[in-house]
Amino acid sequence: MSKSDSNGNCPECNGRLRRLNTEIVCENCGLVSDEDAIDRGPEWRSFDDSSSNRRRTGAPLTRSRHDRGLSTEIGYGNSTNSSYQTRLTGRKRRQIARLRREHNRARVSSKTERNQVFGNSEIRRLITRLSLPTYVRDQACALFKSAQSAGLFQGRSLEGFAAAAVYATARTRSNPRTIGEVTAIAYADERELNAAYSALNRELGLETGPINPVNYLPRYASELDVGSTVERRAHGYANALVDAERVSGRNPSGIAGGCLYKAAQDCDDAPSLTQAAVADVADVAPVTIRSTVELIQSLSA
Repeated sequence: MSKSDSNGNCPECNGRLRRLNTEIVCENCGLVSDEDAIDRGPEWRSFDDSSSNRRRTGAPLTRSRHDRGLSTEIGYGNSTNSSYQTRLTGRKRRQIARLRREHNRARVSSKTERNQVFGNSEIRRLITRLSLPTYVRDQACALFKSAQSAGLFQGRSLEGFAAAAVYATARTRSNPRTIGEVTAIAYADERELNAAYSALNRELGLETGPINPVNYLPRYASELDVGSTVERRAHGYANALVDAERVSGRNPSGIAGGCLYKAAQDCDDAPSLTQAAVADVADVAPVTIRSTVELIQSLSA
């Protein structure tokens, strides 16, 4: 039981006061001088016999689900302890199965919620496959819901809006992915993504702006297995091109790949890279890598 000193003396015996949990108690006469009804410590509570399973709430609120994760679920019992399941008769198990099915149906009460469930599940899948952080997932789901509220789904595919929401959010949060990377794993093709992204950008006024090629460098450097020296030199090349305003109208992914290729050529201890390998990682043609190298050489000329 933790104790901590408290300032002041006992009003009855002038003894020393000491805090005991939520109360201030006199050490001599035991008078409770004051108390704090709010326990500011943790309130974890375990509902089973295991002391290691100390939980009192469910999962935290999330914007990646249509109900923010507040709905309940009828589970299947604890797989490690089947004593509860063995006590259920066949008739009772069938009844629980019917209740579980009807409960899952009742969680989605309208077509709007059904579209949100489909879109959010597709966004979560894309976020996982693209190795994007959680905050990008939540913002992409919020953007998908905003597009639904604005009535942008009519005549367009839900898959396209899910892919466009991921692409736009990753782009605005300085963690961009190319359209080819998104469409390679999405259920929407490039045409559907571009149509949905244009609608989002036009109707919702996304603050996308041009992509800085520097944002691609860490990921491409990791995939090409080059060292930090090559990445730093490529970072300098990319910043020089941006400062010289020579990247306008060019593919930023190709700019990043060309800067890494040129930096690997300039470093003696760097691994040998081919233009085809770099172009494959950057999702561009090899001629884009060559033109970027020529652009870097023209700056130093």
